[in-house]
Amino acid sequence: MATMADVARRAGVSVATVSHVLNDTRPVLPHTRQAVLDAVEELGYTPNTLARSLVTSRTRSIGLAVSAISNPYFTEILQGVEAAALEHGYSLLIADPHDDPEHERKVVQLLHERRVEGMIVAPSAQPRALLDYLGRHRVPAVFLDRLVETPGDGGGPRFDQVCAESAEPTARLVTHLAGLGHRRIALVAGLWGLSTTSERITGYRHGLAASGLPYDERLLVHGDSEQAGAERATAGLLSLGSRPTALVTANNTMTIGALRALRAHGLSVPGDIALCCFDDFAWADLFSPRLTAIAQPSREIGARAVHVLLQRLAEPERPARTERLPCAFVHRTSCGCPDGPERPEHPEEKPGRPGRPGHGERPERVEKGNPS
Repeated sequence: MATMADVARRAGVSVATVSHVLNDTRPVLPHTRQAVLDAVEELGYTPNTLARSLVTSRTRSIGLAVSAISNPYFTEILQGVEAAALEHGYSLLIADPHDDPEHERKVVQLLHERRVEGMIVAPSAQPRALLDYLGRHRVPAVFLDRLVETPGDGGGPRFDQVCAESAEPTARLVTHLAGLGHRRIALVAGLWGLSTTSERITGYRHGLAASGLPYDERLLVHGDSEQAGAERATAGLLSLGSRPTALVTANNTMTIGALRALRAHGLSVPGDIALCCFDDFAWADLFSPRLTAIAQPSREIGARAVHVLLQRLAEPERPARTERLPCAFVHRTSCGCPDGPERPEHPEEKPGRPGRPGHGERPERVEKGNPS
C-alpha cells in the first residue's frame, strides 16, 4: 500500500506539501498541486481518514438519526441525505433512535463521540433530553420532518428545521372526499406529540370546516404511526353505530394497517369506504384500487437538510430557520373517482363546495365537478 512518503517522492516534493494538498491546509502552487494529485493517481494512494481528521480537526462526516429507516418515506429521505452529503465530500453515520426519547439521546451522544461535524435528526415525540444534549454541547443540528418548538434568545427557533407542509395537504384530502359527497370522514392520525400528527389533525379539522361538515371526535382516532395501531384504530371506527364512509390515513405505514382492518371486515375500497392517504409510495399505484395520496418531496427534504446543515457549519452564528416544502396531490381511484392516469395536482388547487347527502346515505360517484 502506497504511503504519503511514496507520493512525495514520486511528485518530487516534501511530505508536508503532500499533506497540505490532500488536507487543503495551506495554499500550494497549481503545478505542484497537480504533480501531487498525479502521483496519488499513479500510486493508487488512499488517504488515512483518521490521520487527516487529526491534522484538520474535521472528520467531514454527518450523523443521521432517523427512526423507522425501513419505512419507504424515510428510506427516500436517507437517499436524499446521502446523495447530498457525498456531493459535498461528506460521509454519513446512521443511527435509529426507535422513536424512544432515552435511546434517542444515547445514539445522538454516540454520533457526537464519533466526532461528526453536525447532525440531522428526526426528533421523537418527547425530545427534551435530545434538546438538552444538543444545546449543552453546541452541536450543529438540523431537525428533519418533525418540528420542535425551540425558541431562541430572539424568539425565533433555536435549531434549523426542514419538513414538508402537513396541514394544508391533509385539508386537501378531506375537501376532496367531501366534494365527492361524503359527510362522515374519519382520520387515522399518528403518534401523539409529533408535530406531523398535530398539523395533520389541524388540516383535517380545517378541511371539515371548509366543507361545511361538523367535527365528530369519534371519527378522529390515533394509529400511533404504525401498522398495528392503525389496524386497531380502523377496526374501532368500523364498530361505530354509524361508521365513516371515507377514511384519511396520516402516513403510509398506517395506510397498510387500515387496509388490513378493512379486509378483515370484508369491506372494499372504494365500494364500501373511500380511502385517501398521506404519503405516496412506490407501489401505491399497484394496489387495487390505486391509492389517492399526498406525495411528500422526501428526497428533496433530505437534500435540503444537508444544505441547511452545511450552511450552519459555514455560518455558526446566523439565525436558525425553518424550511417547509410543498406536497403534491396524486389523484388515483381509492377515493372513488373514475379510473384513469395519475393526475398530480398543485397543492393550492381547491375543489368546489361539496354536495351534502343526508346522514348515513351512501354518496354517489360524482362524474362532473370533481377536481382533476
